Amino acid sequence: MEPKVIELEPFVRCHKESMRPIKDALEALSGKWKLPIMVALSSGPKRFKELSAEIGGITDKMLSKELKDLEMNLLVKRTVLDTFPPTVEYRWTAHSYTLGDVMKALEAWGKLHRQAVIGG
Repeated sequence: MEPKVIELEPFVRCHKESMRPIKDALEALSGKWKLPIMVALSSGPKRFKELSAEIGGITDKMLSKELKDLEMNLLVKRTVLDTFPPTVEYRWTAHSYTLGDVMKALEAWGKLHRQAVIGG
């Protein structure tokens, strides 16, 4: 499959104006765990331990930190349910759905990149 060639000239011309939004996006999604958390939550609300088990390899401390960052960036909603003991649930926000095309593009590029680097 021949890689799709995109025109970079318009992007290069306005790169100074594009840099701030790109930095903002990378800041909101940076790190090893934020996108896997968002992917895990894309199938619906989850409790902390469910997220931890689904993602795998993440410490509770790191998961807690990343969830707080995502909540601060309006990408995750934390809800304390009225149960005993209290139950906390995490879910996508309305703003999270704006990431749909970005996540699909990253998945497509990731597949191309893996094929280019590893092959077959």
